[in-house]
Amino acid sequence: MLITGLGTASPPHCYTQAESWRAIQLAPQFEALQPRSRAILRKVLTGRNGIVTRHLALDSLEEAFQVDPQTLHDRFQRHAPALATQAAARALKSAGLDPSDVQALVVSTCTGYLCPGLTSYVIEHLDLPRTALALDLVGQGCGAALPNLRVAEALLAGQRADCVLSVCVEVCSAAFFIDDDPGVLISACLFGDGAGAAVLQPEPGAGRRIEWKSAESLINPSLRDVLRFEHSHGLLRNVLRPEVPELAAEHARRVFDAVAGKSGLSKKDVASWIFHPGGRDVLGALQSRLQLHSQDLRWSEAVLREHGNLSSPSVFFVLETALSDSMPSGPAWMSSFGAGFSCHGALLEIG
Repeated sequence: MLITGLGTASPPHCYTQAESWRAIQLAPQFEALQPRSRAILRKVLTGRNGIVTRHLALDSLEEAFQVDPQTLHDRFQRHAPALATQAAARALKSAGLDPSDVQALVVSTCTGYLCPGLTSYVIEHLDLPRTALALDLVGQGCGAALPNLRVAEALLAGQRADCVLSVCVEVCSAAFFIDDDPGVLISACLFGDGAGAAVLQPEPGAGRRIEWKSAESLINPSLRDVLRFEHSHGLLRNVLRPEVPELAAEHARRVFDAVAGKSGLSKKDVASWIFHPGGRDVLGALQSRLQLHSQDLRWSEAVLREHGNLSSPSVFFVLETALSDSMPSGPAWMSSFGAGFSCHGALLEIG
C-alpha cells in the first residue's frame, strides 16, 4: 500500500494561549473553580508547554464556554463535515485524482456523533461515487489514524478497492468541559480542531513515494480509565490521568520493538520519526524512552506549537510537515496512541 496523497484542514480562527488565558478569566465558569484549578489554567496557558496557538471552530473564544449539549452538538455537526471534506479534497488534489476515482471512504472521529455518519456528508460534499464503500469508525480517540489506515490496507490487500480515502476529523471544541479535575482543565488547554486525510492505492502516484510496509497495534483494556471520554450531564468529559506520558512512551516502545523485530530493523536505521504530539510531556517521555535526539521530534513539536493536540488527525499534520521540510528518504516510523489505552505504529519507506 502506498500513500499517494495527503491533505489537512484547520478552522480559519487561530487563538494564542495568552488569548485563551484572558478569555477564560472572564468566563462564568472561572469564578466557580477552586484556587488550585485556576492556578493550573494559568500555568498551562501562560507557561512553556509547547503550544503557542490553536485553531478552533469558534468565531470568538467566548463561544468556548457555551457548553450545553445542544450547542456542542451543533458545533460538531456544522464543522466536522466541512473540515473532513476540505482535508479530503486536498488529499485527492495532492494525489492528482478525481472524486470519481474513490472506491472506499473511511472516516474516524471521537468528538461527536452523527447518524448517518460523516461518510455520508463527505460523499455528498465531494460528490464521491454513491457506490463507494463507506465506513465510519468511532471510539478510538487520539490514536485513530493508524487503525483507519490499516482498514484501508486490508481493503486494498483484499482487492475490495483500488483507491481508498482515509479521513480523521476532530472538533475538540465540541467536547470541552470545565470542572475542578486537573485532567479536564489540562485537556481544555491542549486540544485544537482539524482534519487530516490520505489517499491509499496499491501503486505509486505522481508524487513522492510513501510506502506502508508493516504495522502493529497494542491495546491494554486494563488501562481504559487512564485516558478516555466519559459522559457527564449530557456532555463528553475527557479523562486524562498524569501517567499518560509515561504510558504512551512505554507502549510506543513496545510497538516499535515488535515491528522492528519482524522487519529486521534497528532504531539507528530509522531516518524519520512521525509521532502524535499529545503534549510536551508526552514528546519528552517518547524522546527519553526511545533515546531519540531532540531533532527527531522537530516535526511533532512544530505541529504541537502551531495547532495543539489535534487528536486523531495529528499524525497527518506531522507527516505533511515532514514532507514539506525535505524529509529524508529511507525508513520512517509513524506512531499514534490514545484511548484504550491503545498504541499503534507503522513502518513507512520514504522514496
